[in-house]
Amino acid sequence: MFQFHVEKTSETSLIDTIKHWDLLIAGGGPAGLNAALYAKRKGLTVGVITAEIGGQLHNTSTVDNYLGYQWIEGKDLSNKFLDHINSLEIPIFKGSRIQSVEQVNQDFKVVLSDGKSLLTKTVLVATGGAPRMLHVPGEQKLANKGVSYCTTCDAPFFKDKHVIVAGGGNSAAEAVIDLVPWASKITVVHRSQWRADQILLEKHKAIDKLTVHLNTQILSVLGDDKMTGVHVLDKTTNQTYDIAADGLFIEIGTVPKSDWIKHLVAVNEQNEIIVDQQQMTNIPGIFAAGDVTNQPFKQIIISAAEGAKAALAITQYLNQTYKGA
Repeated sequence: MFQFHVEKTSETSLIDTIKHWDLLIAGGGPAGLNAALYAKRKGLTVGVITAEIGGQLHNTSTVDNYLGYQWIEGKDLSNKFLDHINSLEIPIFKGSRIQSVEQVNQDFKVVLSDGKSLLTKTVLVATGGAPRMLHVPGEQKLANKGVSYCTTCDAPFFKDKHVIVAGGGNSAAEAVIDLVPWASKITVVHRSQWRADQILLEKHKAIDKLTVHLNTQILSVLGDDKMTGVHVLDKTTNQTYDIAADGLFIEIGTVPKSDWIKHLVAVNEQNEIIVDQQQMTNIPGIFAAGDVTNQPFKQIIISAAEGAKAALAITQYLNQTYKGA
């Protein structure tokens, strides 16, 4: 039997006694947890299915752009979210994943990774995304120790520092612009040529403290307790050398966690789930919110807001559209 994570006075038998859920949420990040909160307050029978609590908050060392918190560690913000959910006695199927989703008339049969089946009227996909990694030595060890995947989140922590931006698309080009008010020097390293929009590259021409190394591949991230630079290969000359720096922003996109559901719902070229203004997918009754969707801005507060929006839309759907047994 899978682990049931809940605190305070919830009855563990609730899992087995509820035969027909109003909403099952896949994902325990900001979108999923806030959706659970709003759904519970609307009187829905709701459960959260997640491998872990917090989502990409675990990839963020410090958060200083979430309204109400001038400064908080990512894991602490995650814990506060969880405390709020536990206070409402919302059941969490922790340590489990959804293996498959099958439409049964207007309902959905959800099969978990341990083989258990649940029946629900609606599903919210809030499995988020993962930063696309370089997969080079030193990267994982130095994550949150100078290596970051979110310029918007972490740029202020590199005030008057030399930072490297890895990437050549719009994300990297925008990261350079975001770093201008903070960093003393910005170095772009990209393994091929720029793929960013020209309008962004035109703005780069006015940045005196910017250096660009194209056709240059990062081979490893240097440092012991903190990131101190990168070891690179100049693909034109086939020479290797080190670039010393205080930080590395890896801006090569994110990978949405949609593989388990993309056979059922419409996705774009990046495998992001396409949703409408109500956070509904092309399948009535299946909704999506947060970084797994095609909304362009991957931020904690936006994911949380989309979770709330989805829960309200799901309530409206159940009240006005759903005609199941």
